[in-house]
Amino acid sequence: MTRRGRPDRGAATAELAVALPSLVLVLAVALAAVDLGLAQVRCVDAARVGARLLARGEPRDVVLRAAGRAAPPGAQVVLASDDGQVSVSVTGRVPGVLAPLGILDPPRSTAVARSEPGPGPGRGP
Repeated sequence: MTRRGRPDRGAATAELAVALPSLVLVLAVALAAVDLGLAQVRCVDAARVGARLLARGEPRDVVLRAAGRAAPPGAQVVLASDDGQVSVSVTGRVPGVLAPLGILDPPRSTAVARSEPGPGPGRGP
């Protein structure tokens, strides 16, 4: 008495073993893309907050702290003033999964505002 096994026995397991890593990779890239979008929104918010505070005459360290809190982790904040206008630029980082691709620019935003007249909190009496 001999038993004959079915030739396709275990095929579903093998197909799952091949498909699962691809599914995990697609999920990781999709989540990193969402993270990149959120980082862009946070850069915009941080630049706006910083420009508003800098235009009001707040001290630079206060502006840097406030913009840094609103910015995504690891973001760089740059302040500038010129001819009655202030600008704040915030640049984030590309999420880890997408960084090796090298085809994406990091999230960034710049906000510009006019300096408000008057002494202001950081300008003295």
